[in-house]
Amino acid sequence: MSRIGKTPIQVPAGVTVEITGNKVITKGPKGELSRELPETMSVVMEGNVITILRPDETIKSKSLHGLTRTLVANMVEGVHKGFTKQLEIVGVGYRAVANGNKISLTLGFSHPIELVAPKTITITQDEKNKGLLTISGANKEEVGETAAKIRAYKKPEPYKGKGIKYVEEIVQRKAGKTSGSK
Repeated sequence: MSRIGKTPIQVPAGVTVEITGNKVITKGPKGELSRELPETMSVVMEGNVITILRPDETIKSKSLHGLTRTLVANMVEGVHKGFTKQLEIVGVGYRAVANGNKISLTLGFSHPIELVAPKTITITQDEKNKGLLTISGANKEEVGETAAKIRAYKKPEPYKGKGIKYVEEIVQRKAGKTSGSK
């Protein structure tokens, strides 16, 4: 049996979960999320504990078991605590201006890049370190996708380390050219 799939999900106080057929709706202080789950999986809620059950031992059912449990757990955690990703802009002249879910990036191109994130995502900029962006929201997929879109405009390069990187990301540096004196 799947180790991830058989782990029960604790629903914290302040979060409500509605299960109708294969649709799960979670509501909490950070927002509301809903998702259609695979029809073969059954979601059972007893008290404040959610359990995911699979119908048989086929390979497809086993893989969907862990996936379904993780999706529901992320929904519960997202409406309760939320998810965040932090990006760091490194480079002379590189900067960002964040306002709500809109961001304007100056990354050495001939024009600034304007990006509008989904309405459920908020992008904030650190007051002290203007090169630090925090992307937060209830949906883990949207937070990760928005952070990846922003990073894709100027990935960190290995020689000087300039670009947009995740805060916890380590950029492997390369040695530059050396003079070939004889």
